[in-house]
Amino acid sequence: MQTPEWQELGKAWRDIGERWIHFWAPGLAPTGVTPNSPKAGNGEGLSMLPGLLPSWLGMAPPEGVDVNAWSDLSARYQRRMSELWQTMLQRQPGEAGAVIAQPEEGDRRFHGAEWRDYPFFDLVKQAYLINAEFWKEAAERLASDPETKRKLSFFVRQYIDALAPSNYLATNPEALKLALASEGKSLSQGLANLAEDVRRGRIAMSDDKAFAVGQNLAITPGAVIFRNELIELIQYTPSTEKVRARPLLIIPPCINKYYILDLQPENSFVRFAVARGFSVFLVSWRNVPSSLAHLGFDDYLERGIFPAMEVVKAVSGSKTINTLGFCVGGALLSCALAVLAVRGDKSIASVTLLTTMLDYSEPGEIGVYVNEDYLKAREPVLVSGGRVSGAELATAFASLRANDLVWSFVVNNYLKGKTPAAFDLLYWNGDSANLPGPMYVFYLRHMYLENRLREPGGITVCGVPVELGRVGQPAYVLAAREDHIVPWRAAYRSALLLGG
Repeated sequence: MQTPEWQELGKAWRDIGERWIHFWAPGLAPTGVTPNSPKAGNGEGLSMLPGLLPSWLGMAPPEGVDVNAWSDLSARYQRRMSELWQTMLQRQPGEAGAVIAQPEEGDRRFHGAEWRDYPFFDLVKQAYLINAEFWKEAAERLASDPETKRKLSFFVRQYIDALAPSNYLATNPEALKLALASEGKSLSQGLANLAEDVRRGRIAMSDDKAFAVGQNLAITPGAVIFRNELIELIQYTPSTEKVRARPLLIIPPCINKYYILDLQPENSFVRFAVARGFSVFLVSWRNVPSSLAHLGFDDYLERGIFPAMEVVKAVSGSKTINTLGFCVGGALLSCALAVLAVRGDKSIASVTLLTTMLDYSEPGEIGVYVNEDYLKAREPVLVSGGRVSGAELATAFASLRANDLVWSFVVNNYLKGKTPAAFDLLYWNGDSANLPGPMYVFYLRHMYLENRLREPGGITVCGVPVELGRVGQPAYVLAAREDHIVPWRAAYRSALLLGG
């Protein structure tokens, strides 16, 4: 006899099944899109999914795919599913199940013992992993050209991530166990968390109550010494008896808040530099209001970087300064240095670039979102004074690592009703800034889409053809091995463009 709890579980499971069917139903209609058709390569990698579904269900190779390779893939899929069902049917109560499929290294979705100890959920988990592997390999084989393959693989992974059994209450044994143990309080709290996130407009990734700028974030002593309509310039208070004569000016990314390099004392680069005798100055970009939505790329140099440089030289009394740019701030700084080189300004002694991309030939997965169709759709509004919201940019970046930056919080916050852990970096990540439309369009079109910055004279900034080879200062470029925004190979190629 089934208990009421398991009857509810069965009802929920049927509901999930119906939702699953409705989710996939649009894709079961023929589309006429083949891997080599023009539509397949125009940035709409997802449009090929419907054409894949019927072939997958029937195990017939899609048009243009090697028959033998597809046959091997299909045979391996059927063999593994058969093995899984066979071992599950033979599994005895209290006995450990056979491992036919296991998560990739670093996949934390199925770490709980419940995914192994309960046969039903072990079956659900392994069946999902087998299907996920099939879809990933199918996407690799479906597209012929590298660009379409990259986009199709990305969107297939988005589907796979979204449909993981860990994301749904009826198929997440950890969440179900917690709901039963808490007499439903975890689900009630999860709904409250969902309502709060809807009100906030984003998924909470960190305990927002644990941090406050000026209290336990960005607390290195300093003061704003210059302000205009676009920036504030912060000078940090020296903490050493002697201070180096040549100051350091830091240019952070304009799509986030300034304190990425001044989080908590133990991981603050600013505090680190001040403690070693540097006279540190840092630009804080304004969260652009509608009144400044007309600003362009040039304005970020003429009203941002160049005035900051002049103030730093005047305050420090030094004729030369060191500079550091981070992410988009590094791209802005590099363009500024190229302009200064043409103008004959030799006041910049060195440049350090942290995770900065200047060559966009391999932009990583963020490049999936940047295509001509996207720009054509957004450009008319943006160039006429529209803004790009920081929340939109944050959502796009989070989707690149959906399991870690989206679905893990859906499970933790909503299914389990928990509060996210206090994590300063993720708190900063959620504190994004708006960008003016003209600046955003210029950056995407000329750099991400057309990759013109790497060409000598490929773009003109502040009336000057930009040639990165003229940036002759000593340069240090840092790349992070696991960076998914600025892949290390792209950062390495960018370093080769500089003349220093």
